[in-house]
Amino acid sequence: QAAGLKFDAESTIAQATGRTWNPIALISDFMTQRELEPITTIDQSALDAQLDGVATAIDQPAVEPTLIITQRKPVLTPGIDGFALDQDATGDAMKVAFMQKREPISAVLVDVPPAVSAPAALKAKTLARTAIANPVNVTAGDITATINSADVADALTFTQEGGELVPVLDGAILHKSIAADLEAVETPGRDATFKIVRRQPVVVPSQVGSGIADDELAAQVATAIGNEPPNRNVTVSMGTRDPKLTTEQAEQLGITQKISSFTQQFPYAAYRVQNIGEAARRVNGTLLMPGETFSMNDTIKERTVANGYTVGFVIGEGGVFAEELGGGVSAATTTMWTAAFFAGMERTFTQAHSIYISRYQAGLEATVAWGSFDMKFTNNTPNAVFITTKMTDTSMNATFWGTPTYDEIKAEFGPKYNVRPYPTIYDKTKKCLGQGGMEGFSIDVDRVFYKDGAEVNRETITTNYRSSPKVICGKNPDKEPNKPIKPGKPGANPSGSPSPAPSGDQAAPAPQS
Repeated sequence: QAAGLKFDAESTIAQATGRTWNPIALISDFMTQRELEPITTIDQSALDAQLDGVATAIDQPAVEPTLIITQRKPVLTPGIDGFALDQDATGDAMKVAFMQKREPISAVLVDVPPAVSAPAALKAKTLARTAIANPVNVTAGDITATINSADVADALTFTQEGGELVPVLDGAILHKSIAADLEAVETPGRDATFKIVRRQPVVVPSQVGSGIADDELAAQVATAIGNEPPNRNVTVSMGTRDPKLTTEQAEQLGITQKISSFTQQFPYAAYRVQNIGEAARRVNGTLLMPGETFSMNDTIKERTVANGYTVGFVIGEGGVFAEELGGGVSAATTTMWTAAFFAGMERTFTQAHSIYISRYQAGLEATVAWGSFDMKFTNNTPNAVFITTKMTDTSMNATFWGTPTYDEIKAEFGPKYNVRPYPTIYDKTKKCLGQGGMEGFSIDVDRVFYKDGAEVNRETITTNYRSSPKVICGKNPDKEPNKPIKPGKPGANPSGSPSPAPSGDQAAPAPQS
């Protein structure tokens, strides 16, 4: 009945008696054996509502292909078909089955392909190869400068537009790559920004310059990247370079006071200081306009040696620690997300560590993996937000400045549940890193918003941590009882970290390296 289907007994019986009230005919009808087709009534709006609910539960959207430039090579991740409930066909099946034996009804599903087809994605990858294979020559006035292929690669990203992956060039990166060559013809300009003076944000005035506009440079270079040499030459005009953000505009952004601040502690390690420090440096000074989304990966860039990162410990396959470039940046990611959490920023996407790391607050932490997943939040307030960071050898701080939307934002932590034991594994390889085990569990964290002393909103974030194995370096004594493990080999660190202790950061999947 909830689906709007009902047995109409009166109409079904009426089939037997017809529409006559003749007594002889009525007696004859009741004395005669007949099979009657049951008649149902359908409330189509109720049925549609039920089908909408089913569709919400089972529909799986298609995954669009992605194309990134990693280590100056194009890497294409193919799209994946999704599926959706065929509501008309499933509704028809429900109607047919309603008056029959009660058995499960098979939902009718249809494939939902990605908007970007496989041929279109391959076409974009071919363009990417051509784009980053050779330099582009730029003529501005009397100066000709060369943007080398590596800088083209650093400036190039791809975004989905309709059924295509479209190249996008960052004009600021291109401009920076030839800035030294353009010094003779350019006068530097400057957007307005902010600095913190005596714990208060103040505007740093804008400055008008002259030279090449970043947008024009990007647009002109875009016309050449699909060409082979010698057809990779462009000309850009010289002119006034107006700031994108003027002093007057900056003064109207509502950046007046501290909204939130969070400091994440971590054990000292040289690689952490370098990697977390590099991430903090890149985040510092971020201006997030109303409605704008912050991306950790886009801001701190790919974790490569060229971008200032070094090798550190990460969480590898199966929860076993390993070494990768950029180990430690998840401490920066957690710092940023926690500060954003208490600033009231909208959670766009966060991914917790796959296993629990004891120095982080369970359920209120985040990690990133280049080319796999990101940490994103959106400034859903009417005012801009200015972000500053500070580093020490054992901590990172992030502070958000703007205009508070709420009087207070609190985090309420529920108990751990679905606690799962950890396994023990033995590793005989020379690269073994012993580590203590860590139980898996689930936890709920509520973000509670207060205004005028009353709760006005509440959001729940559920995090599921997998168990991480206890890793013992050596042979399994149960399988080889006559060959005991040498003393000192087991990794019995109760914190769940190997020795030497790692960062506990999420490993970038192998294809990203």
